[in-house]
Amino acid sequence: MLPALLLTRLTEARRSLLLCRGCLGSLRGQPEAGLCARCWDGLVPLSEGRCPRCALVHAEGACPEATAWERGDALWDYHGGRPPLGALLLPGIKQGETGWRRALLGRLSRVPLPDWAAEADRVTSAPSTLPRRLLRGFDLGGEVGRLIAGRLGRPFEPLLTKHWRSGRQASRTEALRRRLPRKAIALRRGAVPGGIILLVDDVWTTGTTLLRCAQALLEGGADEVRVLTLFRAL
Repeated sequence: MLPALLLTRLTEARRSLLLCRGCLGSLRGQPEAGLCARCWDGLVPLSEGRCPRCALVHAEGACPEATAWERGDALWDYHGGRPPLGALLLPGIKQGETGWRRALLGRLSRVPLPDWAAEADRVTSAPSTLPRRLLRGFDLGGEVGRLIAGRLGRPFEPLLTKHWRSGRQASRTEALRRRLPRKAIALRRGAVPGGIILLVDDVWTTGTTLLRCAQALLEGGADEVRVLTLFRAL
């Protein structure tokens, strides 16, 4: 059996020969899921002074973004880090990077949540289409919602459904994303969304999907909707 010191040195030497899958630098330090510690440091919070509704920094006055919620925020900057970590992680996760998914959810279990999130009566997530869920084998938004609900001690309920013909927002231009019709997202049959609903998703870009979700929840009887996502694309 190798002495502990020799084993440690061999491990460090092996890591020095491997490259980080994000920045292509050394994997020294405390790498996880093939990404170095410097890349994981790219999970940076949004800047101070952001709007409490759209999570963007803009001139004082009414929020210029179309919103149907009272509070909206994200945990991390989608383009934070070098390389931009959110833009690296989410497409990779949706292509089957299970290690990245586990690592990201692990960090979600430890990051501070906004104080107002604890005021929600229940948690739901922005829906994906059934074919998309079957193809991926998981629903990232649902996993995020269940984890946050568990941390808050609130029930998670999949209240919304997305029409299978509505397609992927990520593959569209900004102009097309903003044209997502209201009928693309609706309440699930039998869902009764009363009280304050915390609506969660993985990434907030134009906010149109979140807007359609919030509108459906409010029309279905929710008293108030609040939004929390993993990333905000600025």
